[in-house]
Amino acid sequence: QVQLVESGGGLVQTGGSLRLSCAASGSIFSIDLMEWYRQAPGAQRELVASIGSGGTTNYADSVKGRFTISRDNAKNTVYLQMNSLKPEDKAVYYCYAIAKSSGRYRSFWGQRIQVTVSS
Repeated sequence: QVQLVESGGGLVQTGGSLRLSCAASGSIFSIDLMEWYRQAPGAQRELVASIGSGGTTNYADSVKGRFTISRDNAKNTVYLQMNSLKPEDKAVYYCYAIAKSSGRYRSFWGQRIQVTVSS
């Protein structure tokens, strides 16, 4: 089994920065795709950013130029650097990964982490 543990969330003022981390552990052979999602109150979960095993990245239009996703394959960890935060970035953030475990590619979710941006 694979566990994803997020850290780095919290409360920040508008214009501030936070860095989220998501560390994968357990029976991992390799990790393919790693992504960050978020869900604001009353809204659907949305994809924020993704990064492939080769480093190719994609971002939601709402965060382009402000957020940066990166990964450390040696540590099985993905990061989300969030700059110029806005009140509309307030949400619960989830880490997601597709990893090869026990001979199969499977998807895994983190437990979620709160990001609050005060105006």
